[in-house]
Amino acid sequence: MKRWDLRPFEMRNLFNPAFCGLVLFRALSGFEEEDDRGMPFSLTLLVLPLCLYRDSREVIAENSRSYLIKVVEKNQQIMVGFAERVTQMMPYAFEAFGLLMERGCIFVTEDGRIKTVHKKVRKAIDGTVEIVACQKVARVVGKEFARIADRATVYTTFGIRP
Repeated sequence: MKRWDLRPFEMRNLFNPAFCGLVLFRALSGFEEEDDRGMPFSLTLLVLPLCLYRDSREVIAENSRSYLIKVVEKNQQIMVGFAERVTQMMPYAFEAFGLLMERGCIFVTEDGRIKTVHKKVRKAIDGTVEIVACQKVARVVGKEFARIADRATVYTTFGIRP
């Protein structure tokens, strides 16, 4: 990964650790609404590729009241290149987790799940239309991951080997 000051302007804006951390935090919060044990680390790596990629974000937002598995089944186009996006987004997710940990916004439980620290991040979602959409979809994704409740099923749904 390139040093921060050597990254293109667009990359610095879109993959800003604070913004990526906020998206991850929203997904973790959504997960905790359904399962207060926290999100398994392996599922957190799927959040940014789903929420930051416009096509998948829009499909999930349009079908936010449907089960995620059914949404993916009906909209196979969001799976195209998904495994590669997950791999490409990992360094940005790690940077975001580093920032969240450094700021005391999340912690890791003894069984390896990631939980949020309440009142560390504003509940209000604001910003541009796209920023708000990313955060809202992240919450939906987190809730759906908790409802599915099986990492292997989530990974298989998106065509990734667990």
